[in-house]
Amino acid sequence: MQVLQVQLEVRPDPAEVGRARRWARSRLQGSGIGADEPLAETLLLLISELVTNAVVHTGCPAVLRMLFPQPEVPEAGTVRVEVADSSERPPTPRHARGDDTGGRGLELVDGLADRWGWQREGSGKHIWCEVDRCASAGPPAPPAAPVTALAGWGLVPRSETPLPDRVR
Repeated sequence: MQVLQVQLEVRPDPAEVGRARRWARSRLQGSGIGADEPLAETLLLLISELVTNAVVHTGCPAVLRMLFPQPEVPEAGTVRVEVADSSERPPTPRHARGDDTGGRGLELVDGLADRWGWQREGSGKHIWCEVDRCASAGPPAPPAAPVTALAGWGLVPRSETPLPDRVR
């Protein structure tokens, strides 16, 4: 199967998150994912969270990559989002409380993506997430191991708590 990959260089400035979101929206439309589809909004939220984490928590430039399948059936396939930066520091999930204004990013990624994780890349790393386009896939299977057991491997399974259908 062919895959279309597009990428954008992002400066270490929080204002870049909006630029990355606008760029991603246009690439989603170019790949056949309509702006009004729930999938587009989910992917844009994931991109916002991953780019924000990269520019705010590392202070390094980053590269946003989007990989689209080009299957014969447009409703099938997986969209992959990656954000690479030059920081060796691994992503650290935090648990926000009450009125905290931060600390929910990776929890959102865990709840919205079908899969996500991170890998070392050169002297830095890349964080990735995938969203399956198949509308008939049914509910996700529960994770095979707790998040804490898999986090050291750079692979974090999807949350067991399903989100409301309107978000998906």
